[in-house]
Amino acid sequence: MRKLKQFVIVLAVAFFCFSCSSVPSLSNSPWQILTLDTDSTFADIAFTDDLQHGWLVGTKSTLFETSDGGNNWQQKVLNLGDEKVSFSAVSFHNQEGWIVGKPSILLHSEDGGSSWSRIPLSEKLPGSPYGIIALNDKTAEMVTDLGAIYRTKDGGKTWQALVEGAVGVARTIVRSHDGKYVAVSARGNFYSTWEPGSTEWQPHNRLSSRRLQKVGYGEKGELWALARGGQLQFTSPNDLDTWEDKVFPEFSTSWGLLDLNYRSPEEIWIAGGSGNLLVSHDSGQSWQKDRAVESVPSNLYRIVFINSDKGFVLGQNGVLLKYNPPSEPA
Repeated sequence: MRKLKQFVIVLAVAFFCFSCSSVPSLSNSPWQILTLDTDSTFADIAFTDDLQHGWLVGTKSTLFETSDGGNNWQQKVLNLGDEKVSFSAVSFHNQEGWIVGKPSILLHSEDGGSSWSRIPLSEKLPGSPYGIIALNDKTAEMVTDLGAIYRTKDGGKTWQALVEGAVGVARTIVRSHDGKYVAVSARGNFYSTWEPGSTEWQPHNRLSSRRLQKVGYGEKGELWALARGGQLQFTSPNDLDTWEDKVFPEFSTSWGLLDLNYRSPEEIWIAGGSGNLLVSHDSGQSWQKDRAVESVPSNLYRIVFINSDKGFVLGQNGVLLKYNPPSEPA
């Protein structure tokens, strides 16, 4: 019996060590850790045509403005009465900006965010606004958390429905650069896709027994999928129905991977719980861990690259990571 206990202890220790992170460390972190004076969770970030001037939104009606490219931020307070609002998305085209959130709020600015006006939304709107993208002057596309997609071409006065059926309550919804959408169901059991010109969402079964966390589009049009337990998969750009082998950028189930984004076609960043930040410089073949930020007391929910030199990772309790491009060797 004693030998059996010893064997169980040794096995447990071996399993624990195997579960520890063995992914190589990134030698130099390009991320600057900023802590803003708020206990809110950030949801989205966008810049005007002046890349020094940007806006950051989040829960609890949180709205921050920067005029120096994101090094310093000032909180702005909007007069929304006693309504408790959670902003989920912000987008700009030149000086025209849009903000959406729950419960059913749509804000519009024509002066770079100096002033915001509220655009009334129909009580019959399926779900609450989830995302918005500014496409051109007075033109924007909005999606709700039920997968209803609308477009305006007159500054929000009227909206045209682009899809007839809703997708159901979604955990995440991602839009590609060319107007496609992919949504993950609230429980992560399946995902759905929509392409411009289609009248309905197309449902797809999940890839394995692991629940999906988020699905999005890569730089070349391929799909990527994050699932529970740190699982990652890609499709090829030419076949979105066939998934490549599962990979685990970091073998650990103690936290989840929450978002993925490309800084370039080869450089991919993944963010997750407990300050987890991983990078691949070879299109996902191998991974490194940015241990300079793992002590940050925050889950990292969203990665946004405005361009290859300007990026941010959005966290909770005011945590914001700002990308600083590595210095060119002399």
